[in-house]
Amino acid sequence: MADMSASANLAMTHLVPLAKELDENKVTPGVLGFIVFAVMALAVWALMKSMNRHMGKVDFAEPEAALGGTPARGSAGK
Repeated sequence: MADMSASANLAMTHLVPLAKELDENKVTPGVLGFIVFAVMALAVWALMKSMNRHMGKVDFAEPEAALGGTPARGSAGK
């Protein structure tokens, strides 16, 4: 357990000077951020298209044989 805290401390002492060199006003997501966003957008588009295709195959009407010949709830007064 002591080794983990020592290695974390050593890593932080090496990374802090690197972070100081960055200009906080000029940090942007860059090309990698755009690529990740574009891949996520394409994945969502593909999932929505697939969902619409699968929902089109669903038959929402309940067949009469499944009801057993009795009227459905709420339709007794009709």
